[in-house]
Order: sequence, then C-alpha cells, then structure tokens
Amino acid sequence: MKIIKFYFIAFLFFVGCNEEYSVIKDNSCKEENYFSEFASRDFKMGFTTWTYGPKVQNVEDTYQFINEHADIYAEHIDNKIPWSAWIHDLPLPVEFSNEIEGRASKKIANKEFLLSVSLLNSNRSDLAEDFDGNVPNYLNLNDIEIEDAYFKHIQYLLDVFHPDYLVIAIEVNELKLRSPDKWEAYKLLIKNVNSRIKQNYPGLKISESISLHNLYQPDVGDPIAHINEMASYMNNMDFVSISFYPFFKLLDSKDEFQEAFDFLNELINRPIAFVETAHLAENLFVTNFNLFVDATICEQNAYLETLLANAQKNNYMFVIWWAHRDYDALWEVFPNELKDIGKLWKDTGLLDEEGSQRLSFTTWKDVFHK
Repeated sequence: MKIIKFYFIAFLFFVGCNEEYSVIKDNSCKEENYFSEFASRDFKMGFTTWTYGPKVQNVEDTYQFINEHADIYAEHIDNKIPWSAWIHDLPLPVEFSNEIEGRASKKIANKEFLLSVSLLNSNRSDLAEDFDGNVPNYLNLNDIEIEDAYFKHIQYLLDVFHPDYLVIAIEVNELKLRSPDKWEAYKLLIKNVNSRIKQNYPGLKISESISLHNLYQPDVGDPIAHINEMASYMNNMDFVSISFYPFFKLLDSKDEFQEAFDFLNELINRPIAFVETAHLAENLFVTNFNLFVDATICEQNAYLETLLANAQKNNYMFVIWWAHRDYDALWEVFPNELKDIGKLWKDTGLLDEEGSQRLSFTTWKDVFHK
C-alpha cells in the first residue's frame, strides 16, 4: 500500500471505552448458500494492524478486533528506513525504535504472523527515504553498503517480531515499471539479503510482494514478455505474495474479479498468499487526481466472496484484508499533502467509519467460522 504510515499518531490520545458494532446495513446482494459446498476453511484469514483513528483506544480496538476475527495478522512496515544509522553504526532514531517496540509489545498470541517490510519509497521508484528525508548515496542498488544496511534492518525487525512469514520488499514489480534501469541491481540486492537472512533463519518463509493490479493487463510495450519475466521471478519465491486493489484497475463485477484471479492462478505454480487486499464500499472521488470510482457495499462483498472462494479452491495460504474499518478519523489528521493519496483506501473497511457492519463483514464471519 502506497501511503506513509502514521501509526505514531495513535499514541497521542486516549479514550477509555470499547465500541460495539451496530447492525448490518444491507443483506440484499449476498450470494445464497455462499461457501456452503465446503465443509471447512483451508486457509488463514486476517488483517493488517492499520488503525481507523488517531487515539490509543482506536489502536487497542484494532488489535482486539483482529484477535476475535482472524487467525493470522500482518504488521506492515512501509515508511522510512534508518539508513544512516545502519550504515554508520549510529543509534536508531527514537521515532523508529518507539514505533517498532510499540507494535511488538502488542503482538497477538496464538495467531500466525506476517511481517511485511518495504525497501522502496511510496512510488516504488527508488529506495525508501531515511528519517532526515534523504536517500542514501549509491552507484547501484546492490552496492555493499546498501546490502549490509538492509540486511541489518531486516535482521533487527526479525529479532524484534519473530514472524512466521516475511515479505522482504513490497510491490517490487512496480520498481521494474517505474525505474527499469534499477531492476537487475534490485534482484541482486534482494537475492543477497535473502540468502544472508536464510542463514540465520533457515525455516522462515520469505517472499517479495507483487501488485496484481499492475501485473494484470500491464501498461507496457510488450505485456506478454513482461508477464512471463515476472512469472518466472515469482515462481522462484518460497511463496508468492500478492497485493491487490481491484478498483485501481476499475474492476467492479464478479466476472471481472474472477478474470484477474484466473490470470494469477494460471501464472503461478508456487503457494499463493494475498498479503494485502481490499475493495471500495463507497464512491471514491479525488479532485486533484481527476479520479472518480463508483462503488457499493454489494460490489465490495462480491470481491470478498470471489477472493475467499479462490483462496479455498486454489489452496492459498492466507488472505490479509488491509483495514478492518474505514479510517475517516485517522484520515482527518493526515497532513494536507497526504490527504489525497490517503483517501484512496479510506472506505475499504468491513466496518464503516461509525463501526457499523457492512455485508462483507457477514461474509467474512461466515467463512472464518467454517
């Protein structure tokens, strides 16, 4: 997901009561007997810890929701990297260490755990910035100083979180699209870091996430060659980790959703996990992007039904829904320069901004309790 994380904002305020979820808003478009052909669910279901509001209690509520409605969850570290500290053996920035330690202190017992870490900036065109806003100097992405620093970064996070699964870099196919001259060096960098991590954590399953909305029907000169190259790369991972937001491709029906899943299922011969995904439940309008996407709760539920059915039929490892609840309250405190991009995913929760259950949450619960 391409948005700067404001997790630290969640520690600024405190309120003392848990919220109850109100009644489902609409049940008219739920597929009759959905998932009834399956005697049990054979994949894990979960959420990221992205919170819906800026208060401490909002964060606590998010972790509690995950505890009750998931058997896997994800911490998504997609912000800045303390490059200078790792390269020069300096103390870590307090902002960074506080965030990581704060998340780790909330680790949920008896849940499988995915750690996703971004090497790249929000545009997926270069390395992530340091905490001073700068990108480290390099000749090639696989310079030894960059490799050593990123290895230290990943090793630190693994030692703190002890995950079951690691996404070692997020939405990496977008680097090939936006900075193709960096792609070969990127592959060498990640291959070397991956190998070093495997020496210390031999049983850890490692992947690099791929954005399906940029791989499916790609806007490139030779789409077949591009797809084949990426498929070959993906099929050498421990598991194939997918990021998918179908509204970015203007997909809005079960048939269109299924076509994207068919494309993926035919392409991949490794275990598949959806490490972040969601779909709009309300219209999206961003004036500065000249963007309008029509969406409804029925459309969101249709996507979720398609996702979970494919997970079952195609033996996916797990699915991670991005945000359990619309984050209008958090979005209100975003800096103005980030409000447009932050709005893109704001209305994708299984609960709306008031905490009312959408139809998709009923579908989620029905399948989760299989």
